[in-house]
Amino acid sequence: MRKINPLEWISQTEAAKLRGVSRQAIWKLVTKGRIKSIEIAGHRFVSLADIEGFQRGRPGRLNVDKRRE
Repeated sequence: MRKINPLEWISQTEAAKLRGVSRQAIWKLVTKGRIKSIEIAGHRFVSLADIEGFQRGRPGRLNVDKRRE
C-alpha cells in the first residue's frame, strides 16, 4: 500500500476557492484527467500541485485544420 501525504491533497471545495472557480469546474477537470484525484472514505481529494500548476487552455474546440498540422 502506498502512503499518502495529506499535505499534498486538498478537497475539491478548497481547490475551487484557490482557483476562483466553482467546485463543478474542478470536477470537470478531474473527470477529463487534467487533475489527479484520489478517493478516501467516499471523499474525493485533488492534487495540490496540480491545482497550483494548472494552466488554462484556450477555450473552445480546436479548429479541424489546426489538428492536421
